[in-house]
Amino acid sequence: MAWRIHDSVIRGEIDNRVKGIVRGKLWLAGLADPVKLDLVGNACPDLAGCLLKFKNPAQTFPMRKKPAFNPLQRGKIGNLSASQKVRVFTIPMEEAFAMIDRGEKPPERMANALYLEWFSEGNGRVVIESAEFELNISAPEWRLTPAEERQRAKDAETGWEMFSKQLNDEVEKQKRGQKDPEAEWNEHDYEQLMKESDARTDKYMELQEKYGDSEEAEEKIAKEMGWVRELTEEEAEEERKRIEEMNRICEEAANEPPPEPEPHREGIDWIRDKHGHIHHPLQHRCSESAMKFWKQTDKLGLKKSEDDDLQEFIGEWLTTGAKLAGALDGIAENRASADPAFTVACLKRALDHLHKSQAGLAAVAPKKLLPEKMVAEARQELFALREGILKLMDEFRGRK
Repeated sequence: MAWRIHDSVIRGEIDNRVKGIVRGKLWLAGLADPVKLDLVGNACPDLAGCLLKFKNPAQTFPMRKKPAFNPLQRGKIGNLSASQKVRVFTIPMEEAFAMIDRGEKPPERMANALYLEWFSEGNGRVVIESAEFELNISAPEWRLTPAEERQRAKDAETGWEMFSKQLNDEVEKQKRGQKDPEAEWNEHDYEQLMKESDARTDKYMELQEKYGDSEEAEEKIAKEMGWVRELTEEEAEEERKRIEEMNRICEEAANEPPPEPEPHREGIDWIRDKHGHIHHPLQHRCSESAMKFWKQTDKLGLKKSEDDDLQEFIGEWLTTGAKLAGALDGIAENRASADPAFTVACLKRALDHLHKSQAGLAAVAPKKLLPEKMVAEARQELFALREGILKLMDEFRGRK
């Protein structure tokens, strides 16, 4: 995945006054020293030959420390422009998101955005994009000729193609060795499928960020994702029938009342929360306890702490609850049961995040950020959740 670091930018400068070289500095929240840029290539025509200085007037967030962001960004430029066209809301963010939640479309306008993209040797693709930064651009000391602009665009596309190839390679890597869908799968087969799904999701998100959400962008994304190919008339008709049948099934399912959980399995496969919603007991316990400790850190004034270990402790615990929901919600709601091997594979993923939360807690405990009693309670609760997950994995492994 690309590094998108605009929320961490305090200020910066990009210098392309020497043709073929882009140098600069970035002051990033959470890093003591500025990051240096030493890149090959030229900026887009609006910044070529110029010195750009920019400042972020908004609140910044510290850079994550794992994995590390290289203090020397050496590599090749992608597109560097101060006139990238983007859509921005014309009302405050909170109002816009509230309208979206209501199914309404918030008002927008087109705006120029700063878009800085490069491909570094240590961190891959890095992107800074914002329409809110304050910019100061010097007069150009030289300009790109038409031939140089064509070469610049070609070089930028080459950088993207190399990055895209890395995404494709990761998808293909996860596809190798997968079984025939008609064969009997075990938990390891499902794990491999999930890794491929993750790789495809990463690729899709990168393409969406790169191209946007226009109709033209959708066509590009579909092509690069491999969703589009020329169909014969017979294939097109079969696809049309398949889509119609899927739509019919979905409409019928939407009109059917949700299945009721089995009464004798209450407390084992399902419980109701205070709002009457159905959850698996272990998933509900995990999410509730994660929220409890998250609120406790908030009361201690640590909600915005820059400590990576503390963030890992709470963040991975919350993620564990989400993964358990994916693994166990269908069982709790008495929907069609998944293959037990698939459930085990999902539980393994939840367990991996739980282990990361335990590691975060172990690392944060010596720092004395949290009271000893709180650390002890959290450690005990995480251990109990771990035992619960392992017990369920053994149970599903015993099913056929």
